[in-house]
Amino acid sequence: MQAQIQSTPDGAIVFDPDAIAQAHFDPDWFEPEHWRARAPVHATAGGRGGTMFIDAPFGQCALRHYRRGGMAARVLADRYLWAGPERTRSFAEFRLLQSLRGKGLHVPLPVAARYRRGGAYYRADIITRRIERAVTLAELLAQGGIDSAVAARVGAEIARFHEAGAYHVDLNAHNVLLTDAAVWLIDFDRGDLRAPGCGWQRANLARLQRSLRKLGAVRGGEDVFERGLWQTLLAAYEKALAA
Repeated sequence: MQAQIQSTPDGAIVFDPDAIAQAHFDPDWFEPEHWRARAPVHATAGGRGGTMFIDAPFGQCALRHYRRGGMAARVLADRYLWAGPERTRSFAEFRLLQSLRGKGLHVPLPVAARYRRGGAYYRADIITRRIERAVTLAELLAQGGIDSAVAARVGAEIARFHEAGAYHVDLNAHNVLLTDAAVWLIDFDRGDLRAPGCGWQRANLARLQRSLRKLGAVRGGEDVFERGLWQTLLAAYEKALAA
């Protein structure tokens, strides 16, 4: 079933009726206090602190409130300039995730997204299905669990995304998840689909490399990281692209 749009007093919700097994989405499901009143919730590590895991009637999910980063956060916090429904951060990410899943890529199932408009600005939220029994690349690094096999899996999966034209604005170790069966990418805020090109693909990889360094991947030495872990990841990436 196609996604449906549901109007609210101050905005709108787009949702997948199959994902929630009903034809109406309760706006309260976007409210953190709604879930805190029912059961303990947990915030995720990394990012801007706007994500929490919820035990919803339709399954384990992640609820994320969009927040600005950098200098703009001091002034606008969680407000964004209005430019139409489909250009809101939440609706755009919902549509992109649908498209990526249609290409067979490992991204979370988009359940619902909303915007709430106030004058020239809006605020936004998104709910996605939680990836069960997953660990982030950052968590594995902290546990000393990134070996050549993990690096190769990550490199090959990123190649699949790049070959499909999937651009991730913030490809860092917190946004790469691993399960026994697959490697997943999450948080596609401001992402898009692009024509294959080495410029943006290299920038994506460089961002992940900086993230791993920042989180301590070079503790064993720069050469050990570059010639070992990172070269293994790159070799698997190139091999997957050439296949």
